[in-house]
Amino acid sequence: MGLVRRLALASFLTTILLTSIGHSGLAQEVPSLPARMFFPQIASSGAGCQPLPGASYAAISVLPPPTDRPAEQHADLNLALRGYERTSGVLGLVDYGGQFDPGSPQLAGLFADNRTGVFVRLHRVFDWNWACNCRGNPLTTPPVTLAELATAPGETIHVPDSGYSIGNRSAAGEKYVDSGYEVLVLYATEDRLTLKYTRNDNVVHGFTLHLENICVDPALLSLYNYWNSVGRSHLPALRAGQAFGRARGDTIGVAIRDNGTFLDPRSRKDWWQGRLASVAQIDQFALHCV
Repeated sequence: MGLVRRLALASFLTTILLTSIGHSGLAQEVPSLPARMFFPQIASSGAGCQPLPGASYAAISVLPPPTDRPAEQHADLNLALRGYERTSGVLGLVDYGGQFDPGSPQLAGLFADNRTGVFVRLHRVFDWNWACNCRGNPLTTPPVTLAELATAPGETIHVPDSGYSIGNRSAAGEKYVDSGYEVLVLYATEDRLTLKYTRNDNVVHGFTLHLENICVDPALLSLYNYWNSVGRSHLPALRAGQAFGRARGDTIGVAIRDNGTFLDPRSRKDWWQGRLASVAQIDQFALHCV
């Protein structure tokens, strides 16, 4: 097929896609893949691990009680304990029915250019059996609970805005003031981060965001390690849009929860409100049909 016809078809398909948002079948699907478990342990090296110039961080008081076990041993805080396996599905935004929270974190804010994520690979997080404190089966509802989004190695990664503020206590501890903080850092290592959109040291209420394959800024990691080591009465807090690290490679992993439940990071009505399909998704679909 000639170049002109290819471009015309791509333009036509783009128009169809942008006017048929609810038709999730337009996105490319991944073929079925054998199960594979991921427990990433990535060495700190390369351009993606450079500190953020001029970055500074603060810690704020946490609502008691602290987590009931060391954070690194808590499967709600340390996603590496659960792990995840590769799955198939639509590599793009999908449409679920039901209500939505206008204060849901908007995942485009992970990126400095506020772009719609390009979905590269999909995964299912493993459930956790609290009775035996051991890993369970992969979660099947929803069908995807962690997604890898395309990144440029070394690009900065930021706090997605939710419109909420977790505030801060006044010096006298009598009231909250709006300090602009959006999230607490509940868990941090060199290559993963767990962010909570409330001041609680757990995932029971509110939104929780797990991020994988990132290079956490060393200053932020140092601050977290200090407060974690002295009882977690305070934890680092970040503002909406604040950069906290960089992408280590060509993808980052993203899992999001509400009131402890893992949800689908591709959901348009929740995490990508008002977003159309990404340009890359449109191109992939056009080339697939040609």
